[in-house]
Amino acid sequence: MSLWWCEGAWLGGDHVTPEVLLEVSDGRLVGCTPGAEPHPEATVLNGLTLPGLANAHSHAFHRALRSRTQTGTGSFWTWRDQMYAVAQRLNPENYERLARATFAEMALAGISVVGEFHYVHHQPDGTPYLDPNAMGQAVINAAAAAGVRLTLLDTCYLHGGLDKNGYQPVADHQRRFSDGTAQKWETRVDQLPATDLCRIGAAVHSVRAVDPAAMATVAQWAQKTNAPVHAHVSEQPTENQASQAFHGATPLAVLAAAGAVNPQFTAIHGTHFDSADQTLLGQAHAGCCFCPTTERDLADGIGPAKNLVAAGTTLSLGSDSQAVIDLFEEARATELNARLATNQRGHHTAAELLTAATAGGYHALGWNDGGWLAMGGRADFVTVELNSVRTAGGGLTLENVAYAATAADVTNLVVNGQTVVANGTHATIDVATELATAIREVTA
Repeated sequence: MSLWWCEGAWLGGDHVTPEVLLEVSDGRLVGCTPGAEPHPEATVLNGLTLPGLANAHSHAFHRALRSRTQTGTGSFWTWRDQMYAVAQRLNPENYERLARATFAEMALAGISVVGEFHYVHHQPDGTPYLDPNAMGQAVINAAAAAGVRLTLLDTCYLHGGLDKNGYQPVADHQRRFSDGTAQKWETRVDQLPATDLCRIGAAVHSVRAVDPAAMATVAQWAQKTNAPVHAHVSEQPTENQASQAFHGATPLAVLAAAGAVNPQFTAIHGTHFDSADQTLLGQAHAGCCFCPTTERDLADGIGPAKNLVAAGTTLSLGSDSQAVIDLFEEARATELNARLATNQRGHHTAAELLTAATAGGYHALGWNDGGWLAMGGRADFVTVELNSVRTAGGGLTLENVAYAATAADVTNLVVNGQTVVANGTHATIDVATELATAIREVTA
């Protein structure tokens, strides 16, 4: 049994509960007592303690692109060429080092679980490694070393693009992403090992890279294994145009016809969903993961978050390209972007934004017993300082965290009842040093 006394904790609803004693055993919350006096054996957490943050969409290796793609002009498509160049330099050893440092940066930002949308599977020429899952295992090892939970969303990626004439073969720089067929993807994924802190999920890269028959294979595997399935959907208008030209339907409608859109499904981005897509996703009780810092960095646009939630969709958040690793920024950007698009304020409450950053992400990643502070839940929680230069004077409120705090205000992170970050320092990793070294290895 371990004890944690919180100056204030968010136990749900619109308000903070003062003076909460958390009791932890075997990675679970076995006690959650409001109005408790400080316990002499408890670790004191000053500030506001929240459920651990969930990063529902990550490409860990993109961390190497930060500050390197910010010159000149262009679009998502020109950025993608720079991403391919880094992907070609990865191998299991340097990928594990880069992912470990990136996940450790996430831990410093209060992220307790990450969904890694993983598609770099094979050697650069497409030949499998001796262990066909060497790259996936590198990601699993990295998350374990960084102390965070992981849902490895192993991604099916079979084609090089889509236009009005159909699917194109993978280009040379895409060969390592492809298993050749959905059946070969399934055979490889079945060999991935789950652990107490790692779950295996599935992903359809996009309507550009996966045909409907292969989508159906991925969806059936996810249903059979009760795993989450994610897909990049309608991030760019060009994607929608290509899908309409060849399939006569939007990307989401194509996925739905293949059987992928259900409560286990999370659409990534959804930036250019039309009204029918919004209704379809909501009626399926599916999810949508917004990644505002990436969407603005790549000039993708502003997605219809409020409409999706109103339709019945569960919202989650992700850091995606690692342009920034800060779930508080992702949360408030969801609201602030909507204000820019509509000239109106107040689309989402602070509690709703923080729910997307916690329980919404845990649900999207298949950890339905986490993302909240209550008896029986996962002992994953993060504490945010409320007397920094950003939060001082804002009080013990959800609004102070949602609109003023940044990743730099995280002081403590506990995952599965174990301290990962204390007093703003990672328990085992010199994060800045490891990031610099790992990035140099794949960009030099």
